[in-house]
Parts: sequence; structure tokens; C-alpha cells
Amino acid sequence: MPSSPELLELARLHGVQTAYRDAWGHERVASPEALGGVLAALGAPLARESDAADALAERRRELDGRVAPPVVVAWEGREVYVPIRLPPGTGTFAAQLDLESGDRWLTSIDGATLLPGGAPGEVLLPVVESVPVGYHRLTIEVKGRQTRVEILAAPRRSYELPQRGLWGGFLPLYALRTKDSWGAGDFSDLDRLARWIAEYGGGLVATLPLLATFLDREPFEPSPYSPASRLFWNEVYVDPRRMPEFASSPAARALVESEEFRTEAAALAALPSVDWKRTAKLKARVLSELARSTLALSDGRRAEFDRFLKGKPYVQEYAKFRAVGDRHGTSWQGWPEAERDGNLADADFLPETVRYHLYAQWAADQQLGELAAAARGRGPGLYLDLPLGVHSSSFDVWRFPDLFARGSSAGAPPDALFQGGQDWGFPPIHPERQRERGYDYLVASLRHHLSHAGLLRIDHVMQLHRLYWVPNGLPATEGVYVTYPAEELYAVLSIESHRHAAALVGENLGTVSPEVYEAMDRHNVMGLFVAQYELDPDGGELIRKPPGNTAASLNTHDMPPFRSYWQGGEIADLQALGAIDEEVAARDRDRRGRLRARLQTAVAVTRGGTLPEDQVFSQVSLALHEHLAASPAPIALINLEDLWGETRPQNVPGTHVERPNWQRKARYSLEEMAGLPEVQTTLRRVEELRAEVRKGGGTA
Repeated sequence: MPSSPELLELARLHGVQTAYRDAWGHERVASPEALGGVLAALGAPLARESDAADALAERRRELDGRVAPPVVVAWEGREVYVPIRLPPGTGTFAAQLDLESGDRWLTSIDGATLLPGGAPGEVLLPVVESVPVGYHRLTIEVKGRQTRVEILAAPRRSYELPQRGLWGGFLPLYALRTKDSWGAGDFSDLDRLARWIAEYGGGLVATLPLLATFLDREPFEPSPYSPASRLFWNEVYVDPRRMPEFASSPAARALVESEEFRTEAAALAALPSVDWKRTAKLKARVLSELARSTLALSDGRRAEFDRFLKGKPYVQEYAKFRAVGDRHGTSWQGWPEAERDGNLADADFLPETVRYHLYAQWAADQQLGELAAAARGRGPGLYLDLPLGVHSSSFDVWRFPDLFARGSSAGAPPDALFQGGQDWGFPPIHPERQRERGYDYLVASLRHHLSHAGLLRIDHVMQLHRLYWVPNGLPATEGVYVTYPAEELYAVLSIESHRHAAALVGENLGTVSPEVYEAMDRHNVMGLFVAQYELDPDGGELIRKPPGNTAASLNTHDMPPFRSYWQGGEIADLQALGAIDEEVAARDRDRRGRLRARLQTAVAVTRGGTLPEDQVFSQVSLALHEHLAASPAPIALINLEDLWGETRPQNVPGTHVERPNWQRKARYSLEEMAGLPEVQTTLRRVEELRAEVRKGGGTA
């Protein structure tokens, strides 16, 4: 049954797309149930489709009653005009501009003198000829009613890397092992990895999101892409032995030196995969001892601690949130009503637990900051990853309930691999609510990462334009797209990238519409070039050269390592999972066989003859790394596990318990991989070719 005209118009006025073209080019029209579910999640008073007419009338009254939009972008310091709607009979009214610096501009304006705008009844209010880069607030008072407008004054293009020919290594931090690791890699290990890569000439190290997750209680979720917050770090990565308090804490040292602790740490280190619960518990025992020492910190350390608490928004609330969760042992949706609604009393948590979480965040921020500063001295340093969303039981959803559209989940439409679509299970950000808040949550999330990152990957960059929402109770095939204010989001990204001298990379894999690429180019957001997606087994170009506006790599964390790709291992795995049938698997195996033959022939030609059978894979792998390294791409990223021919993926998309995602450790420790000849050969060759690119001069 088609949707009523009132429902379709209501969707349009809320920025909900009523149809889209899928991966095969077919038009998919949203059902009335899907539109109604998404509109209800957006706050429309819509219990059933018959409510659409009344909801539409209310939406029109709401929009017509707005004096001005909540946000206006001022690009590159140009003159700022704000479109406004003045009530009939408006004469002189007041306007006040508060700059981020604290300066204030006041004036009275005659409404009759304003220029007509682009819409009926709209006029243009000239605010000021130019404003400095930053976040400013315009307050308009008309007939006793105040309207606030956030002015985003932004460079049109985000920060540009000052050099070209950069390269670095990628490895999930939990997978990194050294001789000193306990149950998973930590910030000390990441520092060692960055220094080791720098010995070969690499200027950056990339890893998966390092954000807080739920590891010690329900809802247990180790996925770095379903964090407990986008505003706080994961304390499991802290190395307590590096904290100054460790040396002055007899209790902490005695604990770490005890036979029971050393036995557990050795057992966890010996496991081939991370035991998240045991590792988090072990780390928390030491951090708890160190947290007690905050009561007796020296004057200098106390001042550092206090500065951190003062300068870190929401950290006190986060610590209390985690403390209440620790007390109940469950997600906040199951807490008593007052606590669930954000009203926490002193009796709801233990002070020592709050102190633990405050100290843990301070320790994580300090250690990450120290290694980032050292890495920045050798290049961009850390290449961090900002995930699309947060866990539905996260601190962020609890703390900012109006910002997340509960009642729907973010996801992706059907495609060749996921013909049933994808439902990622976390609530999407409400596009209008974030505008009304002046993008404060996005700014805080970016600053949290960019305070340490020289490069930041924006997960699912199409989210800046539109996001696929799946209403609760409907299958992922029934989702619809909701539009987002892209230019405003790019403005925030640009402001923060310049303030932190950090470049941006947008994850633009899959089905991405042309306007996304155009906007990324316009605002200097690099894309990804992934060789395993680019290889052609048939008559076209075997692989194109990575463009000059990309971070180039052989694969990603969501793809099979190159050895598995070469062997077609993921085809068999997808068939075992039921994601593809035998017909598709046979077609994919045939295609992969043709690709192997073409790659082998091409590499043999460049090497001057036939490749020995036992060197085919290693020579093809080396040739592809050379192809990436010799390209004009500003960044070449090396998946370290590819250098020894790893076959097991870190993540199989679309699986949760079916495959052991987000826990497998690297086959070799850092000390062992540093001694592997194939690793040394590839990294030296990558540096040789990147050095030639750097000699080309100019910028990326």
C-alpha cells in the first residue's frame, strides 16, 4: 500500500528520503511502516499513518514559526548573512553577536532595510563583514522573543598535510604483543611500535578506535566500533607501570610482583586471543591501587590531576555513570528510574569507584598524550579512528538522551554481500537536535581524538550527508535514508582539523553517491584507496594508481588479509556462514583464480622472468606494496600482518558470535616481527619508494 501524500510531505519536511537507489541501481520505495517508524524516532507525533495530516500541520507551524535557522556557516571569513523570518509588523529589533573570544557586538536593526532572501517571506540579516575562525553565537530579539543562531566560521578546506610521501603501519592495539605485555597490547607497546616503524622512516602508526568499551560487566561488548563513549579512552590500554604513582605505591608494586598476579598475567599473555574480561579485571586491580594514591598526590601531580578534571568536559559525570553501572552490574536501561533518567545522588555510587574511573581516564590521557607527542616529532604520529556511533547502553546515549534517535538503528541497505541489509544496533544521532545544540557533542568527540591524533579517520563518511535508519521492529531491508546538514558538519570538521593541525580521512568504501566525493574534494577530506577492491581480473587496467587525495592500503580491518584474499579463504568462510550460496561462491572462486593468474603474469614480467613457485605469493605481495608506495597518495598504510602472510581476519562483518572478532592477537610479537626478513625487506622497500615521492617536492 503506497504512503499517503501527507505522510510523504511530512517525511520531506523532516529530511527523510522516501526512496533511494540500491547497489544494483533499482529504486526502493519506503513503506508507510518504515516512514512512520523513522518519523516517530525523529519526534513526529505519529502513532499511525492516519495521524500524518495533523503531524504535517504541526510541522509546518513549527517551521514557519522559526525566526532563523539554528546554525549558519560562514566560509573563509566571508561576510555573514543569516536568513530570518520576521513576524508581520516588525520594525526595529535587536541583534547581539558573541564571538568565541568573548567580544560582543550589539546593534539595532530596521527590518524594513533588509534584503529579500531566497525563500518567500525570508530576509537576509547581514551580521558582520567577517569573523575569525571559530564558534560564535548570534542572538536575535524580536517582539520579546529571543532566537539563537550558532555561526560556524570555518576554512573551506580542512587542514592539509605539509608533506607528501608519508607511510606507516597498521595493527589493532589489542593485537600487538611485546615481551612486557599482559593480556593485550597497551600504550607502552604502541609507543614501541611507533618508534620501530620510525626506524624504517615511517611517520605514523594506525590502529582501531581506542575508546572506552564495556568489558567488565553487562552489556559486554569488546567491539571498538560500539564504544561506551566517544569522549573517553579505554583504560585497559593503560600501562600502570609507567605511571609515576606506581613507583611510590608499595601496594601496587606488591600486587604486580605477587606470584598470583604474575601467573595470571603470564597466562593471559600466552593466549592466542585477548580474554577481555580477565584482562580488564587484572588491569583494574592495579589501577585501583594507584587511584587510591590520588588522595596523597604531590602538589605537582595534584595540580596536573586537577587541570585534567577541569579541562575534560563530562569526566565527572562519566565516572559517576560507570560507578553506578559497576554497582548495579547491568546497563543503564535496567537502573531505577531516577538514575536511568540521569539523576544521580551520592548514595548511588561508591566514591572510591568514581575516583578509580577519574584516575583511569587521567592515566589513559597522559600516556596517550606522551606517546602522541613523541610520534608527532617523526611525522603526523597517531592515525586514530572515530567510529560512527556508540553502544545503545553507552554513557553518551544516557547523558545526551535528546541527541540520539532511539526507536531506530543505524545500518546499511542491502548490497551484494549483505542482501538482507545491515542493522548495526546503535541509535543514530538526531540531525536537528545536534544543530540545536550547536554541534557540542561532535566538537567534544573530535577534540577528544584530535588532542592526540595527527590523522583522523571518519568512519562511514557518508554519514555527513545521509544515514540509513532501520526502525525498531522492521528488518534491515526496510530502512530509509535520513539526510544530514553536510556543509555544517564539514565546517565543524574543518575548524577542529585546523586547530589541531590534523588531517582528515573519510571512510568512503561501498556504495557512495557522487555528491559525497565532490564534498570531500571541496573540503580536503582524503578518501581511502584499497587495493583489494581495485584489482581487476579481466581486460581492464589490472590496478589503477592511487589518487593524490587518498590514504592507500592493501586492505582494511573489515577485509581478509591479503594471503587469505589470494587463496580465496574468505569465499569459503562466507559460504559457511550462509552469506553466499554455491553459485555465487563458484563465480567468486573463478574470478579470484583469474586474478591470481593475471597478477602472477604481471609481476613476473616486471621481475624479468618466471617466478619460482615458492615465491609467487611473496613477490606479488611485495609488488602491490611497491605499487602503493610509489603512488602519489599522501599516505601509504601497511597492514603489518600482511607482511608475514596472515590468513585470519580481525573482523568478519555481519557476524557477532559466529566468528571471534576483535580479539585475535598478532601471530608474532613486536620483537619477533622485527626480526622477520620478509618484514624488513618490505618496509625498507616501502621507505625507498616513499622517499622518492617526497623528493618530488610540494605538498600532498
